[in-house]
Amino acid sequence: MKFLTKYFKWTAAAVAMTVVVSMTSCDDQPDEFKPTGGVPTISYIRPTLPEQADSLLTSATLESLICIVGDNLKSVHEIWFNDQKATLNTSYMTDHTIIVNVPSGIPGEVSNKIFFKTASDQVVEFPFNVVVPGPRLDEMSLEWSNPGEEVTIYGDFFVDDPNVPLTIIMPGDIAVPAENIKSIEKNNVTFVIPDAATEAGPIEVTTIYGDAKSGFHYRDSRGLLFEFDGVTGLIDQGWHAREIKEDEWSLSGKYVQLGNGTAIMSEDGGWDDSNFAFEYWCGSWDTPQNVTSGQGMALHNLVNFKDFANMSLKFEMCIPSSNPWSAGAMQICFEGYDKVTLSGNPIDGYDGTVMGANAKVFNGEDGMGTWGRALYRPWAKTGSFHTDDKWITVTIPVSSFMYDREGNATNTVPSKPGDFASLTMFVVGGGINGTECQPIIKIDNIRAVLN
Repeated sequence: MKFLTKYFKWTAAAVAMTVVVSMTSCDDQPDEFKPTGGVPTISYIRPTLPEQADSLLTSATLESLICIVGDNLKSVHEIWFNDQKATLNTSYMTDHTIIVNVPSGIPGEVSNKIFFKTASDQVVEFPFNVVVPGPRLDEMSLEWSNPGEEVTIYGDFFVDDPNVPLTIIMPGDIAVPAENIKSIEKNNVTFVIPDAATEAGPIEVTTIYGDAKSGFHYRDSRGLLFEFDGVTGLIDQGWHAREIKEDEWSLSGKYVQLGNGTAIMSEDGGWDDSNFAFEYWCGSWDTPQNVTSGQGMALHNLVNFKDFANMSLKFEMCIPSSNPWSAGAMQICFEGYDKVTLSGNPIDGYDGTVMGANAKVFNGEDGMGTWGRALYRPWAKTGSFHTDDKWITVTIPVSSFMYDREGNATNTVPSKPGDFASLTMFVVGGGINGTECQPIIKIDNIRAVLN
């Protein structure tokens, strides 16, 4: 058989962490590893979990942890699943058991066997199927892309088999031509949107191992809160009239912009709500306030937040390379009537505290600075961030709305649909210093959708 030298390699630390959880499932735990001569005998393969110890395995998925049972197993020098080499940790090898992870690499040559190789190059074969999952579609570089634009879908198990090529189907049953597919790797596929792909909806990818539809939607209009064109969404309202623009940078009509290219964001994310805050404070100047329809309606009356725990906030963003972002966290905060409204006037059917216009969630007054919000600062990984003059899609799960204004974890988080009445996005503070900058952050299509 042919052994390949190119393989995915895990660090010993990662393997040890994975294995130690299940170590109780094998009987022998050697104090010292001493390889033996001869050849191994393989009896069977079983799961590592104690409650499944009586089960036998004839197959397993990539990266699964399994226990190989037999005799003279300390003679094993290498283990190959098809043509993928496994990482052996001698701490988890005895004469009678080997605990090992199925390699993460997708087989190029499928033999449906495990090959046990000794130090003297003797090989023992054992039948075993490695199950490769169908593709998994996690996110798209730009959901609001246009026909003719190049995009990337990120996920896993994108396999392009010579006999069964990977295919991509856009909404409306529009197939992506093979020549439009620019690259395929295990974790991503890049392609050009075909001209006929104008409908909104999920994208389907098919490989030799199966098919899957995306949870995200191409040109997603579900749960649209703000599209800034006055067609289906709302417009901002609060202390600051944010600049709404339509120009050569436009993605789909009008967009909102934070920063003007000259406004300075200090290294500690200094307070500048006049330039770096987008506010939508629900309500009106009526008594009682209108929160049920039209401009000023509570966001939870526009979009169903019943299953908020399984939702994400999404938006498209463009940061020009001329004005990168390198300081201040974008604090993204949903707020109920008890946190902020436009006027503070009573609301029909609501007996709790109604707060008027304020920034207490961000300045910390009256203890409101502990209210949970998301802190988005992509610059923190590299020191500076821009989107290469392109638009990208940003996805922030509601589960990550768990930080206070200084970046500490908090337990005071959105816990009911009523907590999703208003929205503020304010680049300020966050607890991590960066470098002074003059960022421009363009935002469009703010929406709340199920994951």
